[in-house]
Amino acid sequence: MNSIRFTKWLFSALLLILVTISSCQKDENVKGMDSNKSIAAADSASTLSVNTPGNFLAGSGTLKITIEDSTYTFDAAKDSVAFINVHSGDSKYFGITAINKAHTMSFGISSAGFAAANTVNKIAGSQFLFKVDDKSPVLQYTLTKYGGKDDFGTISIEKYNNDNLIAKGTFFTFLAKDDKANSPFYKVEGSFELQLK
Repeated sequence: MNSIRFTKWLFSALLLILVTISSCQKDENVKGMDSNKSIAAADSASTLSVNTPGNFLAGSGTLKITIEDSTYTFDAAKDSVAFINVHSGDSKYFGITAINKAHTMSFGISSAGFAAANTVNKIAGSQFLFKVDDKSPVLQYTLTKYGGKDDFGTISIEKYNNDNLIAKGTFFTFLAKDDKANSPFYKVEGSFELQLK
């Protein structure tokens, strides 16, 4: 139960960081150098520095998620997609967070440990939120145990932090529309290939 609370906290923190970073770095409505300086000075996320080693805001590439026979794509050239490493005490996590330009869809996935090329790690948390239209409520899929076992899926990183390439790989996990006992769950598969430019 504590791991589920930590997972929800982790994703809330990652999404908050991503939204703040994306509003600072990809908002085309902000005009003028003085305006940008005052926003950066007031922005609490600027102290977190997304450009620290292991944290990357993608400039191009895609993140694709398939759930319930539908595929959703984040395009890093216009949407905000970040590869983030989080250190909380002795715990270390890495993950991918994304939010589309219209702010109607967001996704996050994380794994315990270090991000590295040619590795396969177990999924620690995942959440997918999207809004179909203004009249419909937000749909939320969250991490669930597969068949009552401790199998949350895996994330495979084929390439990592190599020249312009941030990360390339695939993942699968199991998400449910609510956290009630015996809720139906769905296998989610995805791929990512993220570049700095």
